[in-house]
Amino acid sequence: MTTDAQPSALAADDLDMPGVISDDPITDEGAGARRAKRMLSYGVLGLFAVLYIGPFLLSLVTSFKTDADATNNSLSFIPNPFSLQSWKEIFGLGGGQVKVNFGRWTMNSLIVTTLVTIGRVGLAAMAGYALARLDFPGRKLVFGLILAVMMVPGVVLMIPRFLVLKELDLRNTYMGMVLPLLVDCAGIYLMKQNFEAIPKSVEEAAQIDGASIFGTWRRILLPMAKPSLIALTILSVQGSWNEFTTFLIATDQKKFETLTLGLANFQGGLGSGKRYPLTLGAALLVTLPIIILFFVFQRYFNGDYTKGVDK
Repeated sequence: MTTDAQPSALAADDLDMPGVISDDPITDEGAGARRAKRMLSYGVLGLFAVLYIGPFLLSLVTSFKTDADATNNSLSFIPNPFSLQSWKEIFGLGGGQVKVNFGRWTMNSLIVTTLVTIGRVGLAAMAGYALARLDFPGRKLVFGLILAVMMVPGVVLMIPRFLVLKELDLRNTYMGMVLPLLVDCAGIYLMKQNFEAIPKSVEEAAQIDGASIFGTWRRILLPMAKPSLIALTILSVQGSWNEFTTFLIATDQKKFETLTLGLANFQGGLGSGKRYPLTLGAALLVTLPIIILFFVFQRYFNGDYTKGVDK
């Protein structure tokens, strides 16, 4: 009896081995259902990819069209005729109808974005650590106020910011463009949650070795929070690079215009009708640095909290 049962058991197990073709219709139906589900998922993802990439590609193609072709065939992906006139005007070549001060806009955006990102990431990392680890009176109240500020729409703060900048005589200065963006409540919340996820035993070991609170934060916890710091840096760069409303109330002089301000004034100041190739070409250049930044650093989003720390 035992010898007869063993081949049957082996035969049953062989049906589940990889690479063995089964004649069981139930198994075949299950595999077919899984393949159909996978194909459906890929189809849905492909559809969303087209919806997201399509407008970007259309903007790129339109920038190589003439004004008449862009107006008459706005949804066409084939320029007819192919023209570089809009790009020549953007870079100040060819003597176009309008002057695009793209270099000045880019320089102002780089200055403001760099200062805001350094200040915002540094303050968020320090404030997040203080709220997560330091025991001081009113800590819960401060954290509650931060959460409350996160719920306030940014447009509500436009008039108070304008009045403060005006009273402090900070309008039409780089400082007036940077200061309102330095404190990021969402960034503080992100870093607080990140530091709370790190075991306290790591800090206790560092303190036993004689490390100070600042030294523990800088040498031990910051390397462990590297993925969150990089994510916060990317979000800060993106937010300050694309910021518009704060810069709109902080300056009204041409020499302080950023890419977003310059592009908005540029669109409103064209006197020769809707020049879609020129506008979309400039908009693509505004978006390009953020796209490059994301693709370069996206691998850090899935990093381990303890990466970079010797155990």
